[in-house]
This record gives sequence, structure tokens and C-alpha cells, in this order.
Amino acid sequence: MSDKFLELLYPTYGQYFKVDEVLFESKTEHQHLVIFKNEQFGNVMALDGIIQTTQKDEFIYHEMLTHVPLFAHPEPKSVLIIGGGDGGILRETMRHKSVERVVQVEIDQSVIDMCKEYFPNHSAGAFDDPRANIVIADGMDYVKTSEEKFDVIISDSTDPIGPGEVLFTNDFYRLAKERLNEGGIMVTQNGVCFMQIDEVLNTAKRMGPLYQDQSFYCAPVPTYIGGVMTMGWATDNKTLRQQSVETIADRYINSGIKTRYYNPQIHAGAFALPQYVVEALKQ
Repeated sequence: MSDKFLELLYPTYGQYFKVDEVLFESKTEHQHLVIFKNEQFGNVMALDGIIQTTQKDEFIYHEMLTHVPLFAHPEPKSVLIIGGGDGGILRETMRHKSVERVVQVEIDQSVIDMCKEYFPNHSAGAFDDPRANIVIADGMDYVKTSEEKFDVIISDSTDPIGPGEVLFTNDFYRLAKERLNEGGIMVTQNGVCFMQIDEVLNTAKRMGPLYQDQSFYCAPVPTYIGGVMTMGWATDNKTLRQQSVETIADRYINSGIKTRYYNPQIHAGAFALPQYVVEALKQ
């Protein structure tokens, strides 16, 4: 590996990181994994040439994909995480005292192992929490065969290529909904909407008909290039997306959780979509 890592997620546009030191590189059963050190972002992980997480800015993504549904739900007790092998989603989920059980389904054990070693603060011991049940399996297979139901489902997948592709299909969304309790919430990683508007439109087309309320919310994650990150939102309880800042603030304050990016005002404002997304969804 050279002293520069070039990410070409898009055919016409990319970004590069200076590689100060390669910490780990391996072709696993499912994907090519590399972890390197960068002066600006600390340790950086890429799968199949695409940046997945960094030490410096991971908190924005993990807090927003986790706390928005968990504070929107009045009392989340059970959570299903699809993917998320770095442990960041699990870490933030475990900070909610109401949560009694978490099932995390990750396809690749080596991702968990490497992240425990090179990104220990991502999980911060969450994998050892007795409430967590880690299942090494394909997320699609799990929702197809499981009979357990959850209050919140978080799909922390890679982009819809390779192993992550199946997690953006009609079948996955349909089967995942069958795993939700009444009034439950499902959220998904949904790409950078300025560069990947087709991902937003495909999710709306496939997930939208299944739910009474399907929309998106946004968060800026510096290393996910091209604009703001979009997260998919789906529930049959139309009131959950419309809750006041005061309601969310009450839950946030009572939780005692300290965050670095998420707060009740950002929670409410995140559902305000850029106009180009609003127009694209109308069409």
C-alpha cells in the first residue's frame, strides 16, 4: 500500500488520505479490510476501498443513527442492529437505560475483532455488556428466520454494493418490518444525498409503501464525502417524527446521556430535508 489512500466511491470524484502507517490489511472471506493511521483523523478503516469510520468523526454518525430513533421512541426496550461491526452503534445504544436486550447481526467476525483492537473507543466495552447478543450471520438471513421482535431496528450497513447490497432490497425492508413491534422505528444508513440521490429514491420507493410514515433525516459526517449523510426513517406511528423539542429534551435530560453532536434541537431539525431532496422525492 502506498503512502496515499485514494477513495473512489464515485467514478468522477474522490478524496485521499495520507497514510502515516498501515496498521492492518487483510482480504477476509467477505471483503478487503485495511486500517491505517492518519494525522488528521487518527485510525481510519476502509472496506473494499471505501472509508467506513475514523477515530475523529465517528461520534457524529453513531450518535445520529442511534439517538434519533431511541429518543423518538417513548420507551425502547429491545433493539436490533444490522451490521455495525465497529461497535459504535452498540456503544450508543447501551447508554440508554431502558434498553433491556440488543441483538447485533454482523456478517464478518474479523471486522469486530479488528475494531476492538484498533478502534477500542468505538465499542468502549459494549460488546461485553450482558444485554448484548452478538450474532455472526447475514442480516438478510437473520430477519428471514428470526421470530423475535424489536422496538427499534438500526441498519448500519455498508453502501449497496457487495455484502451490503441485499440490505437495500424490497425483501429486506419487508422482512425487517415483520421484526418490528407495533409502533416501532426502523432507521437505515442511506448514503450522501447530494451524490447518491438514487439511494434515497430507491429507499423511498421500496420502504415507503410498507409504513405509515417513511422519511429521511440528515447529519454532516466529514469523511463521508459529498455533502450531508442521509438516514432513512420508517414507522407506523406518525407522531414520532413530529415530536416537539421539549418532549425530546425531557427524555434526553432524564437519560443522563452526554453527547458530542446530537442534542434535542438537532434531533428536531435533522428531519428538515434539503429542497433538492424534497423535490426529488415529489417526483
